[in-house]
Amino acid sequence: MPDSIRILVVDDERSVREMISILLAREGYEIVTAPNGDKAGALLEAGEHFDLVITDLAMDKGNGLQVLSAAIDRDPHCPVILITAFGTTESAVEAMKKGAHDYIEKPFNVDKFKLIVRNALDHRTLIRENIDLRARVRGEFYFADIIGRSEPMRKVIALCKKVSDSAATVHISGESGTGKEVVARAIHFDGPRTSEAFVAINCGALPEQLMESELFGHVRGAFTGATEDKPGLFEAAHGGTLFLDEIGELPLPLQVKLLRVLQEKKIRPVGGANEIPVDVRIISATNSDLQELVTQNRFRADLFYRLNVIQITMPPLRDRMEDIPLLVKIFLSQLQEQIGSRAKGIGNTAMRALMAYRYPGNVRELKNILERSATLASGEQVELDDLPPGILTDNRAPIKNGTALPDSGVDLDATLASLERKLIEQALDRSEGAQKPAAELLGITVRSLRYRIDKPENGSHDE
Repeated sequence: MPDSIRILVVDDERSVREMISILLAREGYEIVTAPNGDKAGALLEAGEHFDLVITDLAMDKGNGLQVLSAAIDRDPHCPVILITAFGTTESAVEAMKKGAHDYIEKPFNVDKFKLIVRNALDHRTLIRENIDLRARVRGEFYFADIIGRSEPMRKVIALCKKVSDSAATVHISGESGTGKEVVARAIHFDGPRTSEAFVAINCGALPEQLMESELFGHVRGAFTGATEDKPGLFEAAHGGTLFLDEIGELPLPLQVKLLRVLQEKKIRPVGGANEIPVDVRIISATNSDLQELVTQNRFRADLFYRLNVIQITMPPLRDRMEDIPLLVKIFLSQLQEQIGSRAKGIGNTAMRALMAYRYPGNVRELKNILERSATLASGEQVELDDLPPGILTDNRAPIKNGTALPDSGVDLDATLASLERKLIEQALDRSEGAQKPAAELLGITVRSLRYRIDKPENGSHDE
């Protein structure tokens, strides 16, 4: 454990301070001690930085609750562990309601004490990482980066701005790949909870028992493999936002428990006896019709109404095709930084192909297409040859010449060869003999075009 982690130990018994100091110093922590709450408060008010505070609850000069209050005022993310005498558990639980991370009774088991300390520091690390991540992505998730100038997207952005400052639950519906999580993050980072955690989970990704543990946490021994206490995502998101993606996949028993949390604002870890208060804003999302799931008795109506206070519907990309040029421009710019792509723009023929595609995977698919194409591009522009074959196949309109199959049949090879020759000639005429734009018009590579030109039945053309 790095020596940069500083722990403040507060106890009016010298022997206890020394014993804890020795235990934690062996783990590699830097230890600072204080003989009472008053001294600890002075250290905190002086601006001393601590990653963890361990304090006795009952002391003559300044009790543990005062230390807890001073520590939280100084740093809301600094965990505080309380040491209590036998029989004062109620006081410790009350202190946890005021923000303490955990408590341990005297005389305590050394291994259990180390575990509680490690869990508290892990929790601190999780919060710090979340804050650092928010700092890095702050520019990516504000409303200006919900990319779109189309009327459907203007409506989405206007609604997001209205709800970001409220505490109302928000449900975002839309097809996969439309940007539901991007919108959820934008709402969070534009609102009053921006300095707190944004935590996301896919409700269809885990079995029911594991999902319950992920959401609400568990205590040691709650089930096979639960070797230590573990806080859940509700605790990790305390003060911030919990994004429940694919909420329609949540099993019915967990829907009941989630409803209770929304009503009571308390969670009970799996296997735990005590409830923990939480302050979390819920934003949910799904690509299915929750109202239809309610009709099918697969989703609770009371939970649906709790989640669906504000509904935001994300339009599919095919309904906002005018946004594609803007999306392409921004994504290509991002890819220059992310993967070192040389491609700064896109050729007209390639853009027409992108505009004609239907995007079953929506914005996410467009971004993936551009990442592939920008990686393969040999120059500073993405050209038609760089696009995935599926895009070209999907876009090619069939040639309609109105020819019916004669009763006597047809020589298919000769007919196709003749049609191919005529189309190649027209493409070369239109491109004034330049093979690259001719190939783009035909939706083939330059190499393929040259091969077809060099076939005996097509004669030869010079570029």
